[in-house]
Amino acid sequence: MKKIIIIDGGPRKIFNTASMLKKFAEGASSVNSEIEVKTVRLYDLDYKGCMSCMACKIKGRASNVCKFKDALTPILEEIAQADGLVLGSPIYFGDVTGQMRTFLERLAFPWLSYNDYSMTAPKRMPVVLLETMNGSPERNNSQGYGSMEYCIKAALGEPERLYAYNTYQVKNYDNFELAGFSEEAKRNYRDEHWEQDLQAAYDAGKRMAEKII
Repeated sequence: MKKIIIIDGGPRKIFNTASMLKKFAEGASSVNSEIEVKTVRLYDLDYKGCMSCMACKIKGRASNVCKFKDALTPILEEIAQADGLVLGSPIYFGDVTGQMRTFLERLAFPWLSYNDYSMTAPKRMPVVLLETMNGSPERNNSQGYGSMEYCIKAALGEPERLYAYNTYQVKNYDNFELAGFSEEAKRNYRDEHWEQDLQAAYDAGKRMAEKII
């Protein structure tokens, strides 16, 4: 059975990032019932970033999967054997969440060879990088996955990118100190674009599934 792993790097279980990743999973599952689609929520796990233990680089026992043992270990081992990978995160201060960045350290550092500086994952596979953010297509400060995007591209292949812009932050703006945002403008943008964003995620799921079957 083929497997797609979805990594949800957002803190909220039912808001923008989670909703788009759910649609991606639905799209992938619609192609073939033999494809397993598994979603992992990083905020549910107790794990650390790279510990610089260098266990992945011991002579004669080098590994391109992180050897540090915690709640992330089985997820990294699953990804090593998966057929597709999806990474989703809201953008905070122009970057992915701390949990996603920490995850990416553990994922990518074992790929890096300090002999020739090549990047080698256990296997290459299709990848989707998803970002949800307050910024607009014309004006945003997102650095996205930053330098980690280079690692992903070198080790796994050219990623497909999905973006949801100008997302709703809360359900009721009257309850929060958010005067810098126009709730009406946010709502109007969402009414015009949100269903399109969800459909784009669904379609991306179908495309990935079709690549791996």
